[in-house]
Amino acid sequence: MDNEATIRRLYDAFARLDADTMAACYAPDAVFDDEAFSLRGAREIGGMWKMLCTATQAKGAAAWKLTYRDVRADAAGGSAHWDAHYLFSATGREVDNAIDSRFTFTPQGLIATQRDRFDFWRWSRQALGAPGLLLGWSPMLRKKVRATAAANLAAWLRRDDTSTEKKT
Repeated sequence: MDNEATIRRLYDAFARLDADTMAACYAPDAVFDDEAFSLRGAREIGGMWKMLCTATQAKGAAAWKLTYRDVRADAAGGSAHWDAHYLFSATGREVDNAIDSRFTFTPQGLIATQRDRFDFWRWSRQALGAPGLLLGWSPMLRKKVRATAAANLAAWLRRDDTSTEKKT
């Protein structure tokens, strides 16, 4: 598969909030890192996308919009810029986040690594309001956001594992 096509497939699916298609873009041992998450393996990465897409569908689908541009890829790596407009589920506040992604790929065209970068202070001011404005620059708030995101994902994965066990 063409690596540029993989990037486009990922973001086209994200625009539709299609977490299953997004998860299928990753290698089993993929690595994902951004300002909120450090994830290892397709289970964690797919779980994050499913958790985020489900929360958006439940609380803010009317506000959801994703656009992307500047997609570039070759045999080894790639990049893209994407913009997400959404309601932050914890506060209900509107966020416009601009993200730059860098990728590496497996020979099969699956994402091996993804590193997303965005302005955390800008994000925290929008998502958290006054606490983000006052503390968004601090490592303390960044650490708290990462810990909360990790705990939320762990709970989501436990719940998802339990519901999968009940189906089988």
